[in-house]
Amino acid sequence: MTTKGQITVPATVRNQLGLEPGTRVQFIELPDGGYELKPAALPVTDLKGFFGPWEGPAISIEEMNEGMAQAAAEANR
Repeated sequence: MTTKGQITVPATVRNQLGLEPGTRVQFIELPDGGYELKPAALPVTDLKGFFGPWEGPAISIEEMNEGMAQAAAEANR
């Protein structure tokens, strides 16, 4: 570990996890006290354009919240 708290991940591990320069990772504490290294979840901004351009009318936050509440109510039936 460097004085800045950085570590070197061996090439075999980087390849198996698909890590590239700039990839964020997370350390997950395991019940036995060990840790698991995983690629971190992507920030939502990385999903921009993932589903293609939006081709419908703009939806307000209130409409989104109402739709999520309806879906949750249906799922709990």
